[in-house]
Amino acid sequence: MPLAPSPVLPNPAVPSPGRAPPRRGGLLRARAVRAAPRPPSKWAVGSWRDRPALQQPEYPDKAGLEDVLRAVESFPPIVFAGEARNLEERLAEAAVGRAFLLQGGDCAESFKEFNANNIRDTFRVLLQMSVVLMFGGQMPVVKVGRMAGQFAKPRSDGFEERDGVKLPSYRGDNINGDAFDEESRVPDPKRMISAYSQSAATLNLLRAFATGGYAAMQRVTQWNLDFTQHSEQGDRYMELAHRVDEALGFMAAAGLTLDHPIMTQTEFWTSHECLLLPYEQALTREDSTTGLYYDCSAHFLWVGERTRQLDGAHVEFLRGIANPLGIKVSDKMDPAELVRLIDILNPENRAGRITIITRMGPENMRVKLPHLIRAVRGAGQIVTWVTDPMHGNTMKAPCGLKTRSFDRILAEVRAFFDVHEQEGSHPGGVHLEMTGQNVTECIGGSRTVTFDDLGSRYHTHCDPRLNASQSLEMAFIIAERLRKRRMASSPLSMNQLGTVPSMGF
Repeated sequence: MPLAPSPVLPNPAVPSPGRAPPRRGGLLRARAVRAAPRPPSKWAVGSWRDRPALQQPEYPDKAGLEDVLRAVESFPPIVFAGEARNLEERLAEAAVGRAFLLQGGDCAESFKEFNANNIRDTFRVLLQMSVVLMFGGQMPVVKVGRMAGQFAKPRSDGFEERDGVKLPSYRGDNINGDAFDEESRVPDPKRMISAYSQSAATLNLLRAFATGGYAAMQRVTQWNLDFTQHSEQGDRYMELAHRVDEALGFMAAAGLTLDHPIMTQTEFWTSHECLLLPYEQALTREDSTTGLYYDCSAHFLWVGERTRQLDGAHVEFLRGIANPLGIKVSDKMDPAELVRLIDILNPENRAGRITIITRMGPENMRVKLPHLIRAVRGAGQIVTWVTDPMHGNTMKAPCGLKTRSFDRILAEVRAFFDVHEQEGSHPGGVHLEMTGQNVTECIGGSRTVTFDDLGSRYHTHCDPRLNASQSLEMAFIIAERLRKRRMASSPLSMNQLGTVPSMGF
């Protein structure tokens, strides 16, 4: 179903593959050249069905499944092609060090926790984090939420056993229920309708927050959450916010307008893992202005560690849609295989098309990431490098709950920046599982959460998330690293507003 016409915004491409790579220790200085993408060869919206499709549920009600998919195919798109093209352009800037990606949100959205306050609070923390990062890096921050569609979760085992009872694994609210009983665990296609409705409503609210004045830079001092106001992170944020406020006052006194959309609105995009392929296909539309296909369930989709097989159904589906794409990469990724995967998904080598999201733990990051960077650079491919410091650092607490250590998360972020500094490449962003709620799911941070605290506010539907205070603390630490990197590359470029309050990095 073609989308309504949208402005044709050409995509960036990359420098010539024959260009000599930068020497180690130097910064890669590439400029993204804009080029229009072309439709992929020998691809159809349903061609993935001829490939092995992992992590797909078995629906007992086949007729009901077909009815639901026909209904979703008739629904309006959740996002639009022009928005996805805009995001690709912003990610192209991050690929060459002129922007920084902040991608965050829930591990898995749930039906029962769906309410406006939760959406607002996560959006608000992302706004706070983006201001901190923008101040430290003196560059645009590309804000992408793991929101409005992040339901499905891959499972390492198709079944779960408790007290001798074995049931199908919970795969996300858009597939089955998390209650440990036989009825809840049966995949229900009608859940896709609920997921669509919640995604559309979530994005509708996010659009209102982003463009309706809530995200105006003049409100920077009003974004602090109640429970962080009197914390170390809240105080540090307010100190920075007042500096920004003073700068805005100076601009107004100098006669510079503050009512321009760039000051009163913000750009915000959505993302999720491309996992439930029948649903993704049902929301794929042909753009009438370009003839390209876009998966209109989200602006940005990524392929996970368990579904990135070169000959698999997920890669086949993703190679044909024009959305910007992410590839989750662990320490198991072979450098040559990564090069082949990028070539399949981005044969035109467009900057902004591919984001590599590394998730491998701090020790493996220092050992494995350099080889991946060198292989990709040696192949002349340009990508946006991003760290996901969450998934490689999950452990089980003595009480039996899954948790993550703030210090381990920070160590992986530090390793990510160190390796890119060593290799002369660009640390393009961070991908976090986090929430605006005052949860106790990850241990550590300046407002120390201990193992004993986990049970008090452990609300996650799946994996442990950073709470608002921990997320803001992480943003300050990354901002300080961005500031040091900026000063090292331009020692004469001083920040007239001062430095970000230092946490040490």
